[in-house]
Amino acid sequence: MPGVGGRRPAGDVTGAATATEVLLTYAAGNPARRQEAGLQGALPAPPELGVAVVACMDARLNVEALLGLGEGDAHILRNAGGVVTTDVVRSLAISQNALGTKEIILLHHTGCGMEKITEEGFRDQLERDTGVRPEWSVQAFTDVADDVRLSLRILRSSPFLQATTSVRGFVYDVETGALVEVPL
Repeated sequence: MPGVGGRRPAGDVTGAATATEVLLTYAAGNPARRQEAGLQGALPAPPELGVAVVACMDARLNVEALLGLGEGDAHILRNAGGVVTTDVVRSLAISQNALGTKEIILLHHTGCGMEKITEEGFRDQLERDTGVRPEWSVQAFTDVADDVRLSLRILRSSPFLQATTSVRGFVYDVETGALVEVPL
């Protein structure tokens, strides 16, 4: 089944082709698509809009399409739940202090899988399945808006992020496509 908009990069993922093979076939045409779009050479490393986005990895959340972003416009960091981990803070510190971003957008969504699991329950399941208990935190949550608020507080209190940075959090409604700001 094609993605939203009725198109899939390089054909259908059926038969002998794996999804990775289909996507790599599409990627092989990227130089020509860049040239057709008037993009010559490498874009500058600092994002054009000075924005970094922290979003959930959910495939229903097309960050670029939702925010109208093009190639080179923003740094986009994605993980399960869009939660603020130490690695997210590390990446944002580099984004700001080495590459000049000045704004952060947190982007969570309704119906997130992180609301359907628990910290201990998921870790217990992984241990049963693999024989090894993960040393990392799952960072599951029960309320998406509350997790956005927690993420806002973490980012606004980080000594590694610039005090002048705009940090705003939102919840994307996967049913309606609406984007709702979450006040702290």
